[in-house]
Amino acid sequence: MKKTGFDNDKYISTQSQHIRQRLSQFGGKLYLEFGGKLFDDHHAARVLPGFQPDSKLKMLLQLKDEAEIVISVSAKAIEEKKLRRDLNISYDKEVLRLIDLFRSVGLYVGSVVITQYDGQSSADKFKENLRKLGVEVFTHYRIAGYPSNVPLIVSEDGYGKNEYIKTQRKIVVVTAPGPGSGKMATCLSQLYHEHKRGIAAGYAKFETFPIWNLPLNHPVNLAYEAATADLNDMNMIDPFHLEAYGKATVNYNRDVEIFPVLKAIFTNIYGSCPYKSPTDMGVNMAGNCITDDAVVREAANQEILRRYYVSLCDARHGADTAKETEKILLLMNKAGISIKDRDVATAANALQEETGAPAAAIKLHDGRIVTGKTKDLLGCSSAAVLNALKALAGLDDSMLLLPSDLIEPVQNLKVNYLGSKNPRLHVDEVLVALSVSAATDENAASVLRCLPELKDCEAHISVIPSSVDSMICRKLGIHLTSEPEYENDNLYHL
Repeated sequence: MKKTGFDNDKYISTQSQHIRQRLSQFGGKLYLEFGGKLFDDHHAARVLPGFQPDSKLKMLLQLKDEAEIVISVSAKAIEEKKLRRDLNISYDKEVLRLIDLFRSVGLYVGSVVITQYDGQSSADKFKENLRKLGVEVFTHYRIAGYPSNVPLIVSEDGYGKNEYIKTQRKIVVVTAPGPGSGKMATCLSQLYHEHKRGIAAGYAKFETFPIWNLPLNHPVNLAYEAATADLNDMNMIDPFHLEAYGKATVNYNRDVEIFPVLKAIFTNIYGSCPYKSPTDMGVNMAGNCITDDAVVREAANQEILRRYYVSLCDARHGADTAKETEKILLLMNKAGISIKDRDVATAANALQEETGAPAAAIKLHDGRIVTGKTKDLLGCSSAAVLNALKALAGLDDSMLLLPSDLIEPVQNLKVNYLGSKNPRLHVDEVLVALSVSAATDENAASVLRCLPELKDCEAHISVIPSSVDSMICRKLGIHLTSEPEYENDNLYHL
């Protein structure tokens, strides 16, 4: 049984209620800057067991009759073909994907705004394409001296030059394909234009991490720093909140650094600032929905360790991650953990040392660790997944589910017809073979029925896995890490 430490239902109800309360504070309209991922927040699901990757989406659906979506994307990101790393698609493609996803669940997408525009031709082409697709598009321009030149920003030559986004509903959720897209600037520009038109409007920020009412060095907050090590974000005590209320709350450096500027912008627009601190601006209720702190701490510690291994493997692939790795090591020290705390890594590495070949280990939710060796017919990842499924189905480890007369034709197809040099079956090929076998073998069928139980299991491989095995494990929801070593000395690896 998977352990949980977070009440997802409470989160959905209290979060939507809190946003409505913030709307009532300002009257007519609330611009809600939405940080993080709306549809597939797997980081939050990993560090807060019980949180569902689409929780924020379900929360928004509680408000769908009052809310509309504005998607902000930077012209600079479009020009530079910036990628969303976890999906490996460009920001402009991610905008289209987000529109489709929002519409598919009944959320109203009002428009797209292209920010930081400075004549980029690729942004012009994207704008034209969106309009052909029937999507309303607005343009916000780069402002010289942003964000420090407040008199220019809050003027007709600053925000005043931006196109006014025509919104229709009370809650305007401003989201983006990734960081650096200009969400906050979009919200503040709209406040300027709404004020000119005599419309009461306010601003709030919804960021899941860091969690403001957890301690600074709580593993959940440290895991956020590990996840953003490439951005060099740093959690810190909000000094403005401490001064105003005498309470220590956690925010991150960029919001703390920008707050004096935001306060000046609010004051220039409204005559006063509605907030005394960056923490005041937030509406995140996740910290109030943790039900088992010990479970959450352990999950967050494992996330920090996963990020460490990812950083090492990225470096092995040729990326310059030395600073990221160094920062994550410091975070591990703060959390009081080391690689010895990743027991699946210890098991996989011990098996490789014993057999002299790549090995894998999977930890089931009941605490059992199942391993897989490299064999003539199966790679270690495939063997570990197959052995884990047998354990979950209550079958003896020695039971032969995939006889050689079933595997060999697949190997023949791979090597002799598809040109593969590796005859061993990958995880996806094992699952296809199991599916074929399940038509006549009840044991194979019972094993397949256990597939959902692999979701959120921890796993480790003693070498960098193939891209195929890595992708399939991700689709199964297995939290996979590996040593930063290749299986062979080839220069090119798939």
